[in-house]
Amino acid sequence: MQEKLKNFYSNLFDFSGIIVGAIIFGIAYAWFLIPFKVAPGGVGGIATVLHHFFGFPAGMSMIAINIPLFVLGWIMLGKQFGFRSFFGMMSGSFFTDLLNPETLYHNFDFFKPIINTQFWAFTDNILLASIAGSVLLGISLGVIFRFRGSTGGTDIPVALMKQYFGISIGGGYWVVESLIIFSIGFFFKDLNLIIWGYLNLFITTQIVDITAEGLPYTKGAYIITTKMDRIKFRILRELNRGITILKAEGGYSREPQDVLFVVVNRRQIATLRRLVKHEDPKAFMILMDVNDVMGDGFKTRSLDFQENT
Repeated sequence: MQEKLKNFYSNLFDFSGIIVGAIIFGIAYAWFLIPFKVAPGGVGGIATVLHHFFGFPAGMSMIAINIPLFVLGWIMLGKQFGFRSFFGMMSGSFFTDLLNPETLYHNFDFFKPIINTQFWAFTDNILLASIAGSVLLGISLGVIFRFRGSTGGTDIPVALMKQYFGISIGGGYWVVESLIIFSIGFFFKDLNLIIWGYLNLFITTQIVDITAEGLPYTKGAYIITTKMDRIKFRILRELNRGITILKAEGGYSREPQDVLFVVVNRRQIATLRRLVKHEDPKAFMILMDVNDVMGDGFKTRSLDFQENT
């Protein structure tokens, strides 16, 4: 019973974090990026085109695009795109429409003095909008990743390209995001938007990395604990990561000591910390940057959205 209650509060904490990230996500797109037709690729870029050409609400467009992608990902890639990812996608799309500046202007007097009605944005400067929107978008995605969620989108076609065509994750993102950014410039007949799009993509990816746990996509962890078997079992079961047991010796005591070493991706860092602390609050754990991982059993920059309970 106590374990179930602990899991309940843990899940509640995660979903609350995803909602916070989704609110920032909505602000980034609705207040800054969409009004100026600039977006760092992704489903948000497609939604921007649909919004300005056909007047479709951007959030609803994101949902309409994302749902088929999630179904495709579920069918072809399995359950790695779990409920947290679906919840993150729906929440981000919902807040994008809810926080639309035009809606806020007509319903809340507080926002009238600070909303620019020419662009329906919170600034009239495209440079400020691009920087502010990209930074906020990066923070939002980082927060959502940190709480084991996702916003779906281009993660799914990139994963399909990786699995069925052998294209690397980085290469897949480059192809997909470039196609969307160039399409935005083409549809709006403004080549400057391509430059803005790549600037936004660069800023967003950097901020995502920083927010979600450092610059590298992977982390190496050394764990010294008296609960080695329990922690090892949970890492294998919940994170599906290989483990190496290193033989060591205490510098002062000279007693033999096993050290557990594991490499995880950034979406799994919070889970790793949580399970180690849960099993052994006195455990000594060192997290370090891993710039690249090569070897059987570990996919470089793999996508991992599966539920961890």
